[in-house]
Amino acid sequence: MRPLVFVPTFNERENVEELHRQIRELPLETDILFVDDASPDGTGELLDRLAAADPRVTVLHRPGKLGIGSAHLCGIRYAYEHGYDWLVTMDCDFTHSPADIPRLLAAAADSGLAVGSRYMLPGSLPGWSPFRRFLTLFGHFLTKHVLGLPADASGAFRAYHLPAIPPAIFEMAVSRSYAFFFESLFILARNGYRVSEIPIVLPARTYGHSKLTFREAFRSLRYLLRLAVENSVFPARFRIGRHAYATLPQLASTEWDGYWKRKPALAGLLYELAAATYRQAVIRPNLERALRQAFPPGARLLHAGCGSGQVDRNLHGEFRITAADISPEALSLYSRNNPGAHRLDHADIFALPYPDGEFDGAYNLGVVEHFPRTDIIKMLRELRRTLRPGGKVVIFWPHRRAPSVMFLRAVHVCLRQVFKSRTELHPPEVSLLAGRSYAREALEEAGFACSGYQYGFRDGFIQAVVVGQRR
Repeated sequence: MRPLVFVPTFNERENVEELHRQIRELPLETDILFVDDASPDGTGELLDRLAAADPRVTVLHRPGKLGIGSAHLCGIRYAYEHGYDWLVTMDCDFTHSPADIPRLLAAAADSGLAVGSRYMLPGSLPGWSPFRRFLTLFGHFLTKHVLGLPADASGAFRAYHLPAIPPAIFEMAVSRSYAFFFESLFILARNGYRVSEIPIVLPARTYGHSKLTFREAFRSLRYLLRLAVENSVFPARFRIGRHAYATLPQLASTEWDGYWKRKPALAGLLYELAAATYRQAVIRPNLERALRQAFPPGARLLHAGCGSGQVDRNLHGEFRITAADISPEALSLYSRNNPGAHRLDHADIFALPYPDGEFDGAYNLGVVEHFPRTDIIKMLRELRRTLRPGGKVVIFWPHRRAPSVMFLRAVHVCLRQVFKSRTELHPPEVSLLAGRSYAREALEEAGFACSGYQYGFRDGFIQAVVVGQRR
């Protein structure tokens, strides 16, 4: 398949036509994806005209300026979802030359990942102001000596061989702004990926002004230092395991049923005791409150991925709840814990056996964080299919910054390093919530509007309650 060239735009009306022309003149065929963040200068309308004239151009319109890192994630997800093997990312302002794309792809063919480097040639930053030059060189010094990234880690001119990189790698990146560039490269490096570089010349912007402000530079610096601290305390946070490559059937048959059948050792028993206490003291009243706010009495609800159902006991008198799980062992536990359940089904949350519009709402707890983002979107879309128009989904989603997450990471490190134990207290959590915008993006991509978000003292800053309403 042809490579995909991804270009984010915001107020780039002067540049898009010329950039398109130069890419088309290259001695290779490419598809082009533009993602426009509602540019007020009419960039989006001009891109639509380009796409109408060129069938190999696709334009995605976003509702507003959601961040450069968020735009790149959007382009990366699009490339994976549409089966591209090669992805090139670049800016629209001609600081990245389309003529360098063939060299970049050739370098990526060797290592799977290549970046254009501003630091391999003398005089590679012509026309830059002394202040911007200082910020760039200082940023490179920090990414090199603090994060250990010798490559140009903050540039957007990159080529990826996607079959060699699991999507979960990119989903681990939290930043949605400029820090996304060095964070994603840092995560790739921590997972053993080698970065190739090609020398490039990076002139000042052809039109307009730099979008990197001093305030944004300061935020990136703060984020860089936080990455360094987190890596020194919890290095496993930046590494993926085999679960990142696993498919749902593998997870379902070998991990979920085994998880519910397991007989935990002492550490596991202590964890289960603490978790059960937290469920009853915190999650149960929060769930009851959230469902009563979202749904009227007697509503038909689907508990998708119901698990053992320890927090559902008081709800069956108020709602008609159908509990579904792929694990027969979980359903057996649910039945014992909830003898008044309306219905129990052995079902796959990615292929639910219910007709369209069957339910008024759906909810789950402790489910989404165990799947990569692409699977979360599939899950939400399947839940949306089963909801009536205007139906809601309520998700309890553990936050990445939750004290419990930090504590459990420390416990796992202690078990491995001190006691040489491979005990895992719970299934891997590959998609902890990064914040409100992260939840909103996922809901909107799946066809929901984010109608509620709560995270705070009420549950000890552990789980966010995310509510989406079917559009």
